[in-house]
Amino acid sequence: MTYGLLAAWALHDAEEVVFGPRWVREHLPELRERFPEVSERVWRVMEGVDEREFAVAVGAVGAVVAAAAVAGHRSGGRSAFFQAALNGFGLHGLVHLAQAAAVRGYTPGSATSPLVVVPFTLWARGRLRRAGVLRPTRAKDAVAGLAVAAGVTLAAHAVARKVTGTPTF
Repeated sequence: MTYGLLAAWALHDAEEVVFGPRWVREHLPELRERFPEVSERVWRVMEGVDEREFAVAVGAVGAVVAAAAVAGHRSGGRSAFFQAALNGFGLHGLVHLAQAAAVRGYTPGSATSPLVVVPFTLWARGRLRRAGVLRPTRAKDAVAGLAVAAGVTLAAHAVARKVTGTPTF
């Protein structure tokens, strides 16, 4: 089950790699119009992420997810790192669904979120609960998990910019 996190993540992020940067470029004008409260700097950063940078960033996140899966395996699922990564993965799937709802259509990651991300997370948490090793999750843990996931994503893109030579904004 612990390595299942890495497998589920890989399936989900394959969708994002295939559709992400191109979808953003194609939909940026309508997103800017629909969400004028978003800073122009955010739009410029999104516009500047090409397929190569995105793929490297996904690889960097994959290294974190792999480390969490290994920690989970070695600890029999007890690892706080593994459980936090699992929770963050599931919550990030809900964020994808919220994004799709906000744009009233497809967004990269929204197809595999209800089919892979959320069901896997619920199944894995159920296995951990039945094994008696699931740590209690409070609202502040969920907020912290999303913050860590956002931080890992930003750090992964920073690494990707260094590797690819993409200018930093």
